[in-house]
Amino acid sequence: MRSCSLIAPAKINLYLEIIGDRSDGFHELVMILQSISLADRVDIKPSDTQKICIYCDHPHVPEDETNLAYRAAQLMCRVFPDVHANYGGVSIRIAKNIPVAAGLAGGSGNAAAVLVGINLIWNLGLTQPELEELAAELGSDIPFCVSGGTAIATGRGEKLDSLANLDNIWLVLAKYDNIGVSTPWAYKTYRQQYSDSYIADAAGIKSRTAKINSSPLVNAIVNKNAKEIGKLIDNDLEKVVLPEYPQVAKLKSAFAAQDILGTMMSGSGPTVFALCDSEAQAIAVKERVKTQINDSQLRFWVTKLVSHGIQIKSQT
Repeated sequence: MRSCSLIAPAKINLYLEIIGDRSDGFHELVMILQSISLADRVDIKPSDTQKICIYCDHPHVPEDETNLAYRAAQLMCRVFPDVHANYGGVSIRIAKNIPVAAGLAGGSGNAAAVLVGINLIWNLGLTQPELEELAAELGSDIPFCVSGGTAIATGRGEKLDSLANLDNIWLVLAKYDNIGVSTPWAYKTYRQQYSDSYIADAAGIKSRTAKINSSPLVNAIVNKNAKEIGKLIDNDLEKVVLPEYPQVAKLKSAFAAQDILGTMMSGSGPTVFALCDSEAQAIAVKERVKTQINDSQLRFWVTKLVSHGIQIKSQT
């Protein structure tokens, strides 16, 4: 195999709970992560040198070592130096469909695609768990982006337990082009305001983490009860982001006023999504909210939940 093209889905959070601090500076989290059909395309092929070259059609995506996709290729070169020396470097081209800095793991998905793609073109034969282990070295949500679907994520987000896949629910995503929320800021601010509620002892953290498995939301997911899922979605970071960004709060309120299953900010934002019963309903909700807010900076996407992570589109 000389090259491959991969599809890298975005992800949303259906649940995000902050439990406490970790010794590594991150937070102990309990999340339910979900892949969606909105996706980037990542093309990977050998380069003429030992170098890593990266290109992207979005002006705000870096084309250097600060890009997570670049760092994923760099990691593979470092872990498998003999194979790198044999095959040479790689050229990575990213076609962006996922909005940038939106809390949808676009960059993480691109990195996951690079890990999967290099595994293929270098004939490494790595298993999915092995790829996820490598992915955890790059970022907390990259292991999920490799496997995708529906999963409980614990620890700092890298420990995954798969759930019954949801693929029959549509959603509308909305994001202001002129608003970005810093993930480190969101977590730091949450710590400043709510650390008095953190669980500090290991036994307490373990007990709180385990509760998600028997929670009403997980039960609703297992039973594919879309109405209950919509009622039970929750995100702790809304407590600090929505007061700081009134436009995002207004957007969520506009969605909540519609006939939908439920609405929530994804991750640290600023993207807000509305879960819907059908594609037709999602399109109608998008049009009503678009008309109501009438802001040229506000963009919408109609998409659906999917049961997969990185997919191979083609290979040669």
